Amino acid sequence: MVVRPALLYRTEYWPVKKTQVRRMIVGEMTMIRWMCGFTRLDKIRNEVIRKKVRVAPIEEKLRETRLRWFRNVKRRGVSAPVRRCEAINLIQCRKGRGRPEMSWNEVIRGEMKFMGLTDDMT
Repeated sequence: MVVRPALLYRTEYWPVKKTQVRRMIVGEMTMIRWMCGFTRLDKIRNEVIRKKVRVAPIEEKLRETRLRWFRNVKRRGVSAPVRRCEAINLIQCRKGRGRPEMSWNEVIRGEMKFMGLTDDMT
């Protein structure tokens, strides 16, 4: 499970799309299956393999790291300096056709709604 931190590196403060999460899930399950010696031809469900290895889904870990980052951002003072990379990722800069990309704040609000949390609980 050394690969999981590499997959989740710096994902706490950029809005991850569903397709990207899906790719992370597939990549992680491929590695877990390889680690256990199973192939897809064995027709063993992902849940069974996860239970055997005792590994939480990467989606939950992604949500957990995002909410932990949100807690740190909320705790930081208003006058604290913001690094340039954080400011770029937190602000929407892209304009174009179609639906605008979700901002980090929208993603966090969705995660908190999914988990049933409030700002105070984080």
